[in-house]
Amino acid sequence: MQYKKSFFFSLTAFVLIFVAAKWNTIDNSQKESIILQTMMAGLNQLHFQPVQIDDQFSANVYDLYMKRLDRGKRFLTYHDYNKLKKYQYDIDDQIQNGNYELFNLSADLMIASLQKTKNFYKEILTVPFDFDKVEYIELDGEKRKFAENDTELKELWRKQLKYETLTRVEERLEAKEEGKEEWVDKSLEEIEKLSRQSIEDRYDRWFNSLEKLDRMDRMSVYLNSITGIYDPHTNYLEPIDKQTFDFNMSGRLEGIGAQLTQDGDYTKVSTIVPGGPAWKAGELEVDDLILKVTQGDDGEAENVVGLNLDDVVSKIRGKKGTVVRLFIRKADESEKEIKITRDEIIFEETYAKSLLLDLPDTEQVGYVYLPRFYADYEKTKRSCSQDVADEIDKLKAEGAKGIILDLRNNGGGYLQEVINMTGLFIEDGPVVQEKYRMRDAIVRKDRDEAIHYDGPLVVLVNGFSASASEIISAALQDYGRAIIVGSKSTYGKGTVQQFIDLDRAIQGNSDVKPLGSLRVTIRKYYRIDGGSVQLKGVEPDIILPDNYAFIDTGEKDQEFPLEWTEIQSATYDASKFQIANLKEIIESSEERIKENEVFGLITQNAHRVKSMREKTSYPLNLKDYQTSEANRLAEAKRFEDIQREIVDLDVRNLQADEAEINATDKAKKLNSDFVESVKTDVYLEEAMRIVQDIIAKE
Repeated sequence: MQYKKSFFFSLTAFVLIFVAAKWNTIDNSQKESIILQTMMAGLNQLHFQPVQIDDQFSANVYDLYMKRLDRGKRFLTYHDYNKLKKYQYDIDDQIQNGNYELFNLSADLMIASLQKTKNFYKEILTVPFDFDKVEYIELDGEKRKFAENDTELKELWRKQLKYETLTRVEERLEAKEEGKEEWVDKSLEEIEKLSRQSIEDRYDRWFNSLEKLDRMDRMSVYLNSITGIYDPHTNYLEPIDKQTFDFNMSGRLEGIGAQLTQDGDYTKVSTIVPGGPAWKAGELEVDDLILKVTQGDDGEAENVVGLNLDDVVSKIRGKKGTVVRLFIRKADESEKEIKITRDEIIFEETYAKSLLLDLPDTEQVGYVYLPRFYADYEKTKRSCSQDVADEIDKLKAEGAKGIILDLRNNGGGYLQEVINMTGLFIEDGPVVQEKYRMRDAIVRKDRDEAIHYDGPLVVLVNGFSASASEIISAALQDYGRAIIVGSKSTYGKGTVQQFIDLDRAIQGNSDVKPLGSLRVTIRKYYRIDGGSVQLKGVEPDIILPDNYAFIDTGEKDQEFPLEWTEIQSATYDASKFQIANLKEIIESSEERIKENEVFGLITQNAHRVKSMREKTSYPLNLKDYQTSEANRLAEAKRFEDIQREIVDLDVRNLQADEAEINATDKAKKLNSDFVESVKTDVYLEEAMRIVQDIIAKE
């Protein structure tokens, strides 16, 4: 690839070496060319598995960009699409030349469509909707076809606006039935008119934000369609995006403590920050879709479907102590209102904690909950590996005969802490292998010969246990040190990313900067047996039913993930740790699972979740919609509290923790919530019985 001016990336021990490059005063088109070529140089030099820049690459970028450009197929017609399709195999050449021909045309088409579709919704919302007419709308943008012409596009907008008005009407009719003062005296016609007006207000705000998008906002979508072909975790970030990322990661953001992502017209929860307000409220979950946002206790719900991510985030963020209410759609299509008081994320509440668990026919079992792998080597000197060691010591002192380590929903953290924590349960030896591109694997080892705990050990995981959680689970499984129990697999992210400041690619030339940043996948990690957790995750020894059993989640549900690969096994001794009669323990658990009423209901619900995921067509007739909603809510209610009615574990705090727990009202409340959540956990009940089987067969 030839560049108009000479600059390059050089890599030595993953430190970038930069050379100066001088330009005369440049215009915006030249700066954009520099951003593109600098980004591509970084990808080609640093990415773990660079992509061949050819016609197939072009086709992949084109398809991904089309999906992201108009996710709901609400702006472009088939005629527009055909104008863009001629560039399907030219993107590699455009990158080579540092130009944006495809992007320029797509931006022009989208800007032109904004005015056209603005006129659509303005006109459509002047006329009352006929909710007696039997018709349907397809809400999945991927299942829709591009409208053939403006007539078809306008019809799609009519149905979309009718659907959104219908949902608002149904809610207000329900409020009227409940006797709420605001709606009790309103007729259906009045409610329909007010609902149309509120939808128009929302679309006015949305289009106002769309019209304010600048060229760089739009270009980021295109640039990230290019990076997205490398893998899901490699991204280009505008300077302001990097600042936001750093702000979010600092742990001092005042908000709800959740990371969000765009999913078509929806805003989806991608991460719940341990210790944050959403985490403490306990109702918001990964993959929830946010439908509406309400400020305070008395504000009116504002529909955020269709808004861009920045706008939704700005509505959810707010000052510490203020209330935000979210109307969310769960994976099973049930909808729920969640009230969250904004706060500063307090990481102290994410520290390891423990309890003692008991059942009438089992030994007393220690439970250690670890929501993330943390460390503060400079200030508090506190680390999760030491905290877990301390919790285990307390549990042993109070009579625990086995340990359950709960890593469910643990998204990872410090690699060194994973190694240190694995070392609590094994003698010295390999824990994980890391591999950079074009280099031999590096074996990361625990070098402490001491074993802190050598008793029965069960590790609980689920589909959102990722990264560091997968490393320790895989290592303990490979050594035969623990029985891994949980969902059909963990998340499956076996890659590591690094931020690269593109401004450092050129020295001087302040008129070019800022260029933004590149988050790039630089290495993979592997199990000590040579296999990767990438894509496949860690498959538990004992698989427990869960609500997502029949749908793809995790890394394999992402676009263009890196493939599963394997390397040579590290040298390790798995004979030191032998769980007696492991096969019989697994078979006993499988029999209990088959006979357990709660697990049976969870499996039924998993089938329902899959069915609801596949249902994307909805009625636009009021009676049909009300019937559909009533059936859906009744079905969801049947599964909502399934384990609370049956599971009731004997749970108690450690005597060593009593003083700290009773120190403040806040500490008492947090502990009470924690204990109550554990009491009704069917997965913990089965984990306890597995520990009991290990003890009985020793």
